[in-house]
Amino acid sequence: MEHLDNKDLQLLRLLQSDAKLTVKELAKEVNLSPSPVFERVKRLEQEGYIKRYAAVLDAEKLNLGFTVYCQLKLKSNDSYLAIEFEREIMEIEEVAECYSISGDFDFLLKVHVRDMKQYQNFVFNILGAVPSIGSTHSTFVMAQIKNTHGLTI
Repeated sequence: MEHLDNKDLQLLRLLQSDAKLTVKELAKEVNLSPSPVFERVKRLEQEGYIKRYAAVLDAEKLNLGFTVYCQLKLKSNDSYLAIEFEREIMEIEEVAECYSISGDFDFLLKVHVRDMKQYQNFVFNILGAVPSIGSTHSTFVMAQIKNTHGLTI
């Protein structure tokens, strides 16, 4: 981040807030002409500061508003099991996010499903089919209070 100036940071903030802003709109906001803004955004993409552009969907409207955080522990601390688990979890659609964590559990999953019945099916039939998993602990989200989908820069 050492070679990012204030204009770069401004552009990142603007795009994080609304990725559909045009180069012309971005240029107006940062007081530059469109050509250097276009070049800056391309450089930020190429250098990996911008990983991708995405639409934030409404889980409730899509009937996937039952959110669960599932902590899980592998059967052992074998690196082969961890690699195998990571490979398998990438293929499971219901898992929106997966983190390797410290503490009593090895991984934390964020899962979106329709309801408790679908989550039960997910735990028994999908996670249950992953041989490296030893145990799970589920926490059910009652209400989302804050989710900015962004970083403070």
